[in-house]
Amino acid sequence: MKQFPWKTYLFWVLLTEAVGALSGFLTRDGARQYAETITLPPFSPPGIVFPVVWTVLFALMGIGAARVWLAAASAERTKSLWLFFVQLGFNFFWSILFFNLQAYGFSLVWLVVLWVLILWMLLSFRKVDPLAGWLQLPYLLWVAFAGYLNLGVWILN
Repeated sequence: MKQFPWKTYLFWVLLTEAVGALSGFLTRDGARQYAETITLPPFSPPGIVFPVVWTVLFALMGIGAARVWLAAASAERTKSLWLFFVQLGFNFFWSILFFNLQAYGFSLVWLVVLWVLILWMLLSFRKVDPLAGWLQLPYLLWVAFAGYLNLGVWILN
């Protein structure tokens, strides 16, 4: 009987959550100032929603990456993991651009690139492990919603 590779899943989830936590830590002052001074677009969720949603999304990213890592070695697996790290880097820097630098227009362009990278990663993951790809769908949808919020903040402020 094959044992469940929980250490692999734990590694990938913790790695992904650590990137999110570091980004949150580095942007905490900018996010606080943002919450106090920015005019928000309609349908903006309460602030408490964001850390909860992002924690779940980072966990799903990590689970997907673990599933891809555990798949048989292939060029598609390598490409999928490369895309994972590139989109994770884009995700990390978006918060800094948006909250700390308040570069709302540039962060929107950055977010569009991030959305394309997530879609590319999702499609690549699906080729390696279909479930790993589908686990990225909530992330893709949330970033699309974040694009609406980013655009709204840019227009209103």
